[in-house]
Amino acid sequence: MTLTDATNAHPSNDDAAPASQPGRLAPIEIAPETFVIHDTFAPPGAPGAVHMNSMLIRGAQPVVVDTGAPTNREQYLEDLFSLVEPEDVRWVFISHDDVDHYGNMHEVMAACPNATLVASWFACDRIAVDRLDISPTRWRWLNDGESIDVGDRTLHAIRPPLYDSPTTRGLFDPTTGVYWASDCYATPVQGPTAFVDELDPDAWAGGFQTFQAWNSPWVTMLDESRFAEACSVVERLEPRMIASCHGPTIGPSQVDRAFELLRLVPVTPIPPQPDQMALDQIVATIESLILPLPS
Repeated sequence: MTLTDATNAHPSNDDAAPASQPGRLAPIEIAPETFVIHDTFAPPGAPGAVHMNSMLIRGAQPVVVDTGAPTNREQYLEDLFSLVEPEDVRWVFISHDDVDHYGNMHEVMAACPNATLVASWFACDRIAVDRLDISPTRWRWLNDGESIDVGDRTLHAIRPPLYDSPTTRGLFDPTTGVYWASDCYATPVQGPTAFVDELDPDAWAGGFQTFQAWNSPWVTMLDESRFAEACSVVERLEPRMIASCHGPTIGPSQVDRAFELLRLVPVTPIPPQPDQMALDQIVATIESLILPLPS
């Protein structure tokens, strides 16, 4: 699938998604009526970049899956509403309470008058500490292991094996075999990347294991057998695709390899994170680029 396949994704040619712009990916249909909406962020001093993706299931009752980061708000809303009419959106699923997952939630809910926010009690409680200006009459609480009927399919909230928030739930669509893994099964990239097939296998494996360990540092304390059982919960779903917020989509040819890599994370040495020396180098680089004011 090409990076501009989303231009043909909408039933009406007049409403096609915008073409890919330099440095970003247009929305890509990874399965029938299922689109990954891309964003890519390069943190200061990082050797690469990380995705900030979200997803749309455009079924009988369209489901927005996470709402992206506020730093990408204008482009995210443009991409989302190039694929679906705001009045048609029925559900807005928030996987957990990190801002890169709910960063445009208020804007989406305001634009979509028929949408219900699908979260959990704990997620709503934690988001409300900052801001939750959506009436409880528009909420639906969905816990790990529970399901929701969205008209032409039933979606299942299944928590991924690794996560950085206690509110995390993934979302599995048995109709397409797509599993939204939230932060799990992700990897850093050098730039916008649609599928892990585009990555060097060794670079993917190293980045994959590093991301999981940095995002869930408690993984080194886990009993291997109990962690393997947590992994098997997702594996038994037999997903055909794994999409995540922070990595390229894992296609059918790489799903089994992703399962193998995740099981190895508790026993894989964790590389150190950038330290003060790295920050000093970043600051020195910034200062070297600032021209002195004329006297």
